[in-house]
Amino acid sequence: MHFLPEDLDDYVVAHSQQEPKLLQDLTRETWQKVLAPRMLSGHFQGRVLSMISKLIQPTSILEIGTYTGYSALCLAEGMSKDAVLHTIDINEELQNFQRKYFNASGYGDRIIQHVGDAMEIIPTLNTTFDLVFIDADKVNYPNYFELVMPLLKSGAVILSDNVLWTGKVIKPLNPKDKDTAALLTYNKLLNTDYRVESVLLPIRDGLTVTRVL
Repeated sequence: MHFLPEDLDDYVVAHSQQEPKLLQDLTRETWQKVLAPRMLSGHFQGRVLSMISKLIQPTSILEIGTYTGYSALCLAEGMSKDAVLHTIDINEELQNFQRKYFNASGYGDRIIQHVGDAMEIIPTLNTTFDLVFIDADKVNYPNYFELVMPLLKSGAVILSDNVLWTGKVIKPLNPKDKDTAALLTYNKLLNTDYRVESVLLPIRDGLTVTRVL
């Protein structure tokens, strides 16, 4: 989803940091071999994720929704020397694909893959996090928020993807559309919960940056 005219969007991308070669290769192979390649974060949003991570310099990252590993690698670029990134995805068929690129990146030994239901896995993670990226099933966004909050330090950041949901959040709600209903609830939650402060950025399909108070 583009919020700028395509030529202006192209200018923005051209004047942002270049996409690393490894991520170009990952993108190409994802489009060739994997279903729903539009789920990739992509060049521009990937550079935004990388920049935010570099500003935070997290010692621990949690990603909910790995897909083919693009966003994990972007977030890993900002990790401090001994940091660890935990990434969760329900699709075990993508695990080897992800691992190939993780190992090629130089961050492979610090990226821990979890396969299964994030609702079950998150409570088993015996650690705290500086940075969380939520990009999984939309219907569980409010649940993921509540699960991760006890694991976050003051000053930690939550990044939430697809919060504009191709504009559906401002259209009449279809009673059968559980994803959009969940995102409406989630967006309101992030804007009203006393424990956090948030700003929703119209980047790609919407990216909310939330800081834990």
